[in-house]
Amino acid sequence: MSVKIRLRRMGQKKAPFYRIVVADSRYPRDGRFIEEVGYYDPMTEPATVKLEGEKIAQWLANGAQPTETVKSILTKNGLLK
Repeated sequence: MSVKIRLRRMGQKKAPFYRIVVADSRYPRDGRFIEEVGYYDPMTEPATVKLEGEKIAQWLANGAQPTETVKSILTKNGLLK
């Protein structure tokens, strides 16, 4: 089982809002997930990001792989080198 930290799209049409979730890579993008660890709202200026650092650090230590977009969000917020 490959675990990913990725974005889950929420919100209305043309008004995206994303939850950052930990999910099995075989599940659909907006489908089942294991745990929610934050959110990302690109519609505000500047973009709003809320992360639960302890949970993210724990999942990364257990082998979860962030997607490219999540990796850049974590890097900008100082949770990843």
